[in-house]
Amino acid sequence: MRISEQKRKTLETDISLRLCLDGGKTNISTGIGFFDHMLNSFAVHGGFGLTVKAAGDTYVDCHHTVEDTGIVLGKAFADALGNRSGISRFGSACIPMDEALAFAAVDISGRPFLVFQADFQQDRIGEYDSCMTEEFFRAFAVNAGMTLHARVEYGQNAHHQTEALFKAVAHAVRTAVEPSGTGVLSAKGCL
Repeated sequence: MRISEQKRKTLETDISLRLCLDGGKTNISTGIGFFDHMLNSFAVHGGFGLTVKAAGDTYVDCHHTVEDTGIVLGKAFADALGNRSGISRFGSACIPMDEALAFAAVDISGRPFLVFQADFQQDRIGEYDSCMTEEFFRAFAVNAGMTLHARVEYGQNAHHQTEALFKAVAHAVRTAVEPSGTGVLSAKGCL
């Protein structure tokens, strides 16, 4: 089983996370209802076991909790994947949610990079700031060591746009981490 347990404690947040790339239970508690919903959707659509317990300075805003959760989740992916040998490496998905459509493509290459394009129609979804979606995926991609392209093609409802994006990334990552039965997928022989 490809499992990682990670912790991060700062003056702003205290996060414990357990990730199993091969499935398992999901239990998310960050103190930000919509963000919990997105992380749960990410786990379900990625087929990942994911437990997250986060406490943060949400009396300020959701920034530190969301970004630091992205950091911890990214580190868990990097740890669970090890040297990235034997995985498919690439994945992409295009996911609709009602009027919204989102696309994601990923390369688990060890070269972190984020390309993010989204014009969210509302600034807030409950206690979640829509702009934090980009911050989350940047922290996730950088700490996981992956190249991630994430784009909302269109939509009128920020909830639908954001959820379609989390699901698209989950499906792309799920494809990329699937066992391939080969070594490192690179013409160089290493990443």
